[in-house]
Amino acid sequence: QAQLVESGGGSVQAGGSLRLSCAVSGYTYSIYTIAWFRQAPGKEREGVAGIYTGGYSTNYADSVKGRFTISQDSAKKTVYLQMNSLKPEGTAVYYCAAGLGPRAVLVPADFGYWGQGTQVTVSS
Repeated sequence: QAQLVESGGGSVQAGGSLRLSCAVSGYTYSIYTIAWFRQAPGKEREGVAGIYTGGYSTNYADSVKGRFTISQDSAKKTVYLQMNSLKPEGTAVYYCAAGLGPRAVLVPADFGYWGQGTQVTVSS
């Protein structure tokens, strides 16, 4: 049974930075895409960034390109999301999720394992 545990959320002013962490366990780490999704109140869950842990390929939503960076420490089985130049519209619950194989498009239905989420609040 795969387990994902997020940490690092919090409150920050617009223009600030946060780093989220996702610790994964319980499955073969290197054959999954680990992705970050976010969901704001009243909105659908959207993919933010993903990394294929077997090949290190990454992809990002257009809205975060150039500001967010996804990375991994394979020895620690942890995936990070560095978020810079945060905007108020980035306020949401951020989830990490695991999906089998490489995923060029981040669709929630393709990810079978989810963490509990961590709140990020960006004030203007």
